[in-house]
Amino acid sequence: MIRRVIQIDEDKCNGCGACANACHEGAIGMVNGKAKLLRDDYCDGLGDCLPSCPTGAITFVEREAAAYDEAAVMANKQARLDAEKSKNMVGSGVMHEKSPAHSGCPGSMARSIFRRPAAASGEAVQASSYEQAAVECVQSTTDKTVNQQAGDIYNYERPSQLTQWPVQIKLAPVNAPYFNGAKLLIAADCTAYAYASFHEKFIKGHVTLIGCPKLDSVDYSEKLTEIIRRNDIQSVTIVRMEVPCCGGLEMAAKKALQDSGKFIPWQVATISIDGRILD
Repeated sequence: MIRRVIQIDEDKCNGCGACANACHEGAIGMVNGKAKLLRDDYCDGLGDCLPSCPTGAITFVEREAAAYDEAAVMANKQARLDAEKSKNMVGSGVMHEKSPAHSGCPGSMARSIFRRPAAASGEAVQASSYEQAAVECVQSTTDKTVNQQAGDIYNYERPSQLTQWPVQIKLAPVNAPYFNGAKLLIAADCTAYAYASFHEKFIKGHVTLIGCPKLDSVDYSEKLTEIIRRNDIQSVTIVRMEVPCCGGLEMAAKKALQDSGKFIPWQVATISIDGRILD
């Protein structure tokens, strides 16, 4: 039968694997580092994979193709869900969700990271509490030993608050499960380097997406619109630098909120180049 299916331009494909993650039906796979339509009967012709492609390698084509086989797709989905149920512990206090087999770029494979709550078992204390204790130590005494302890507190290694991967806007699958019910953080690349407490202040409790409108030279609004439209996003926080070029990220996020057709609470924080929150 003649019907609409996707077509992948291998010359444009950069092998990121984002389309394979975005395809709900499992029709796309990675072969020799390139995305490939594996089965015509798995492709429903709706094109959920199109917005996820950062290079525009995927288009629609009308051609002779096997009919969409929903039963086969559902059986394949169930097999993939069964695989996802298996989880393993990696490192101390971090649980990674095992994902289905991914043969593309490892950096684009969607995964969730589950962390133990801080101070739940006396293992860690919020960094802000340590800092306050350090300030009080220094202000209350000039004793060398106590001040040395205060210095040790300042050198406390703060735990990461990142809860998902990937973080680049261009790589994140629009239908990644961690988006549902998420508080979304859209941040400029430089903000985490400029603002010292970025993890505690902004990343904690959020799903994080980052980008640089000047270096990437792409319109983020389309991808962000799809993420907001397709998922149950609870709020959006935009963090940008004070430099003018960062305005592109803010504009893209605001346009995505508007184009999504949803009414979602949002806020903007601006970081100065010397590491202060301006607004």
